[in-house]
Amino acid sequence: MLDYQKEFIQYALGCGVLKFGEFQLKSGRVSPYFFNTGLFNTGKTLARLGQFYAQTLIESKLDIDVLYGPAYKGIPLASATSIAYSQLKHDLPFAFNRKEVKDHGEGGLIVGSPLHGKILIIDDVITAGTSISESVAIIKQMGAEPAGALIALDRQEKGKNDSSAVEYISQQFNMPVIAIISLSHIIEYLELADNCSEQLEIIKQYRLDYGI
Repeated sequence: MLDYQKEFIQYALGCGVLKFGEFQLKSGRVSPYFFNTGLFNTGKTLARLGQFYAQTLIESKLDIDVLYGPAYKGIPLASATSIAYSQLKHDLPFAFNRKEVKDHGEGGLIVGSPLHGKILIIDDVITAGTSISESVAIIKQMGAEPAGALIALDRQEKGKNDSSAVEYISQQFNMPVIAIISLSHIIEYLELADNCSEQLEIIKQYRLDYGI
């Protein structure tokens, strides 16, 4: 686990974005932890979140031309990542889609930079992969290349065909999916933390039951 990943877990815990307990998921599973990027909901917390995304992108060494945020959650994420990346490395354009095509004013489906070259999709987590699939279709429609996806958390949990949602998307579209942190990082963090043995054992059991 890299230093910025440990810092991200600490920050997510401090903001209440990462919580431990019992949480009912859409899949019907009861998870011992929950992660909600919607709670990065102030200028300060969103700015810091963008720095973590940008650090992960730099660490990945992916070669990209434009950041793309799928509406709606991806819009502030791509914006914050673009700002942070310009401060850490160099200026990088970003774009996002409208839910409905606008037929007046500037019109069109895409707001921001034109989609050209290699496009990185910015999202929070991948569950069913619907948002990523729609994004790939839009990017290809615009004549650009989906070069990967960057998310906040990889739950490393079984989904379709006993593979994780991240594995499924990566294989389906033949592109890398990178995450700031994964469930393995959360477990590693708890192993090094004090007074977390009970939470650690519960999460390890959950990984045995549902992990990839």
